[in-house]
Amino acid sequence: MPSLSLWDILVHPITLRAYTVGALVSLCLAVMGVILVLKRYAMIGHGLGEIGFASTALAALIGLYEYSLAVSIPLVCLSSLLIMYFDRKSSMGGDVFIGIFATTALAAGVIAGRFTDGYSIESSLFGSIYGVSNAYLIGVIALSAAILIVFTLLYTRLFSVTFDETYARAEDMKADSYQFIISLLTSVAVVLGMRVLGAMMISSFIIFPALTARRLSRSFKGMIAMAALAAFVSFTVGMLLSVLSQTTARPLPVGACVVLVSLVLMLLSMGVASLRSKK
Repeated sequence: MPSLSLWDILVHPITLRAYTVGALVSLCLAVMGVILVLKRYAMIGHGLGEIGFASTALAALIGLYEYSLAVSIPLVCLSSLLIMYFDRKSSMGGDVFIGIFATTALAAGVIAGRFTDGYSIESSLFGSIYGVSNAYLIGVIALSAAILIVFTLLYTRLFSVTFDETYARAEDMKADSYQFIISLLTSVAVVLGMRVLGAMMISSFIIFPALTARRLSRSFKGMIAMAALAAFVSFTVGMLLSVLSQTTARPLPVGACVVLVSLVLMLLSMGVASLRSKK
């Protein structure tokens, strides 16, 4: 797109398709990120991102790259459930199993990518949002809607499990079932975010908006709303910076711009929270 004017780039179907995908994914990641941060399980996003990278490489290897969601979502969901299962059955802790799954998947993905013609390992690791197809867009719209609908319907129970799992168990809320639902929703959100941020930066976009919201909000509902807003603003500004750079000799990747903007918002929220505490 470097030969086009700035306006042509902004209204180009590729840009609009990429923005739609990114905006939806950012909302889903922000919503799930609040739960993961509050439960001190945020780094699972990094592990699932690397598993998603391996599954995408596998999809490319077997000729299904355009339909990578159909390959990645089942594999990442299965891995997430296994991590949770081993976390509950073992004394070593979930972070150990996240590390085992993630590093194994990363190595397998790199090897699979070397045997696949036309597959870019760098794009999967750091995002390739401008390469989103219409089929991928439709899949993202459907799955993002499903994540947000399920989250809304189960909001009260997810709130209970997030803040006081012991109380949830005492109330016979089947806490384990809702933990698995959280795990599955997170897995799908991470897979959707792969094209936007890539495997290496997906966890930052789960963590930063949630931490921003935590500094500025005192209620769970407020945190959800603030995290969604922070993620949406971060993606919009980050992608705008990337689009503006497309007319230069050194275009900037969307994923890196989005993460850095999200980091700036988090630092600003820390400053605001510090000023509040002094008053």
